Amino acid sequence: MTIGNIPPKKERKSRRTKPVDENAPLLPKRQEDAGFDEFNGASFTGAVFNLSTTIVGAGIMALPATMKVLGLVLGVAMIIFMAFLTEASIELLLRFSRAGKSASYGGLMGDAFGKTGRILLQAAVLVNNIGVLIVYMIIIGDVLSGTSSSGAHHTGVLEGWFGEHWWNARAFVLLITTLFIFSPLACFKRIDSLSYTSALSVALAVVFLVITVGITIVKLINGSIAMPRLVPDVTDMTSFWKLFTTVPVLVTAFICHYNVHSIDNELEDSTQIKPVVRTALALCSTVYIMTSIFGFLLFGDATLDDVLANFDMDLGIPYSSLLNDAVRVSYAAHLMLVFPIVFFPLRLNLDGLLFPSAQPFHQANTRFALITIGLITTIFLGANFIPSIWDAFQFTGATAAVCLGFIFPASITLRNRHNIATKRDKILCIFMIVLAVFSNAVAIYSDAYALIKRNPSHSE
Repeated sequence: MTIGNIPPKKERKSRRTKPVDENAPLLPKRQEDAGFDEFNGASFTGAVFNLSTTIVGAGIMALPATMKVLGLVLGVAMIIFMAFLTEASIELLLRFSRAGKSASYGGLMGDAFGKTGRILLQAAVLVNNIGVLIVYMIIIGDVLSGTSSSGAHHTGVLEGWFGEHWWNARAFVLLITTLFIFSPLACFKRIDSLSYTSALSVALAVVFLVITVGITIVKLINGSIAMPRLVPDVTDMTSFWKLFTTVPVLVTAFICHYNVHSIDNELEDSTQIKPVVRTALALCSTVYIMTSIFGFLLFGDATLDDVLANFDMDLGIPYSSLLNDAVRVSYAAHLMLVFPIVFFPLRLNLDGLLFPSAQPFHQANTRFALITIGLITTIFLGANFIPSIWDAFQFTGATAAVCLGFIFPASITLRNRHNIATKRDKILCIFMIVLAVFSNAVAIYSDAYALIKRNPSHSE
């Protein structure tokens, strides 16, 4: 592999002699090309914020609904379990990347499985990230302009403030957001350039959490919240199989593997990547657990698939309308700032898929601009024409996301091209693959069955 001549990353200066790697998600062709020589390396804090922002996206909005299905005890246990499984899969990726001197996820897949592996990885990133970004944009449209996709109309923030006008209609609001927020942030060529917006996005997610916790505590004090369900309510086989529909949501909530190499390549000290991963996962797991518990406590069995949609009703406390708007606006702003972090690897992998032998991406301004414009246009059109976001979220979580997070890392380990996998590694990887394939197959079946069952009853 051409990536095999990259020197081992043992000292800080070696971080600055890999100019191509930070922008090569796939298989770099020319190590000698010039890059960002003036860049001294990303900080630990910036790396943690970038990885945390990759993890905490729209998936958090569905976590309270997983508590409704699983109950609080099993739900919290599953979040913790998924965090440990994610950390283990990323550790495998990093270990095999070091052994094969691969500077990217695509390079690692190419090292293990050749061109086919690299293309599979690129395709999975495209499916996952395009789907996730369309979901982000749809949620932003729902929050700001309202939605009627569920039958009942949920008023958007701008509609509630100013009434219905052409300038706060969904398509126009998304167009303005795309032109003046997404497009400028998508123009950065280094992921560390987004560290400040990532820090702000994490802060906005915390604002959402703090307000939700505060509302829940007030309602607990005044006794208007019932005791939540601690265990799943399983009464028949249908309700049992429904438990598995939470797996794609949990998988999607922790997927960040496609950005780990980009963040690692820009770190000033490459030995910090494991602490960065553990810190980010601990931070995000804490936010997830608190959001899940307090979101489910607040709305109980009325919790919607997108808990953000619950915040358009009277909460039964003072300043309810103001708090509703603060929750929705803070999270819409969070998603706007998460967008470029997820867009970064999407663009790089599409470029690698279309132009595997071309000059480094950061040096080809015309190609960079055309791919950026093409992807943003595709996502914008998808957000305006795809009606069902959560069915799509389930699909990406059960297919591309589970491949990126568990099946691909496990397959690389079982392939064991560099003979470094231990017996424990292999057992863990077999467990990952069996769990991923079984649970997500059941989730897809359960979703399809529920959809088929729903349509006849609806027509009656």
